[in-house]
Amino acid sequence: MVLKTFGWSLAVTALGLAFAGVLWGWRGLAIVGILSILEISLSFDNAVINAGILRKMNAFWQKIFLTFGILIAVFGMRLVFPVVIVAITAKLGPIEAVKLAINDKAQYQELVTSAHPAIAAFGGMFLLMIFLDFIFEDRDYKWLAWIEKPMARIGKLDMLSVIVALVVLLVTAMTVATDAAHGAGDKTATVLLSGVAGLVTYLVVGGISGFFEGKLEEEEEEEGQEVGAAAPAKNGTGSVAGLAGKAAFFLFLYLEVIDASFSFDGVIGAFAITNDIFMMALGLGIGAMYIRSLTVFLVRKGTLDDYVYLEHGAHYAIGALAVILLITIKYEVSEVVTGLIGIVLIALSFASSVIRNRREDLGNSAGEKPEVTSGV
Repeated sequence: MVLKTFGWSLAVTALGLAFAGVLWGWRGLAIVGILSILEISLSFDNAVINAGILRKMNAFWQKIFLTFGILIAVFGMRLVFPVVIVAITAKLGPIEAVKLAINDKAQYQELVTSAHPAIAAFGGMFLLMIFLDFIFEDRDYKWLAWIEKPMARIGKLDMLSVIVALVVLLVTAMTVATDAAHGAGDKTATVLLSGVAGLVTYLVVGGISGFFEGKLEEEEEEEGQEVGAAAPAKNGTGSVAGLAGKAAFFLFLYLEVIDASFSFDGVIGAFAITNDIFMMALGLGIGAMYIRSLTVFLVRKGTLDDYVYLEHGAHYAIGALAVILLITIKYEVSEVVTGLIGIVLIALSFASSVIRNRREDLGNSAGEKPEVTSGV
């Protein structure tokens, strides 16, 4: 099971490191290896979030996410995205931007870094909305009950997550964005515009995917209540199949935007190691492959069902990453800190899940009904 799931990632790692060694020598091999580890450490919580969404898709769309989706993740976000940022920032054509990345790596890095406030504001607001919608929802299982119970109560207010996110954005724009560290001058207007764009993107993509998912569930309930009804079409022409396709398609888009938001800190952080876009794309691409494989592993093993607090830990890690992205508009934050926060939170949630499972087993063996709704 493990070898089958991670087989492609292991093969890509071997080929990628061999390619790096031949093309750039031992130094290039080491840099690509370090970048791979950086990407995995920064995006482990991404795999947990992806798994929670991917398990709602059928086998066909899971394959789409793992094939076409990985091309977007590796080549789109790790190679094309930095070049596009430079092209927009420097008002260059795509060919000129590529030439700049190859021939003048120092200026290329400077241009990407100067665009960081806009990138951080967009990604930070998108990830913050994911966290807020999670923390304000009333759930059967509560990990940090002392936080989640009151948050679930006040979360009944309509649009509360949007209001909180806008307040955070305004505070960020009026404090952190002034005299930003990345690029000279006041970045208030840039941060406001990019932050609103991230918020709108979340609402549009998440709202459409949720709409089609809800319609699909309603259709399935109606079919279940109809006795003797004909089976739904399986050739993609029936309404049920079409509706499922729409729901899965927008969930796929939602996943890709999440991936993009998670990749921002990895791409920017990679410049601390190298400004060679090809080394960067190869190293971060290898790491992205493992995140995809880990996502599949979590889905197929049913890990999120067995360890019920893992999603909580991942969402808290998302909230921490969102705050860090906003802070980095003005202040430097080490990638080590960013990666460790996510790993620690997920590790703690996993440990709490194990303890919860043991208590439940003991309660069942004693013939008692265990308390399973709260963790800490």
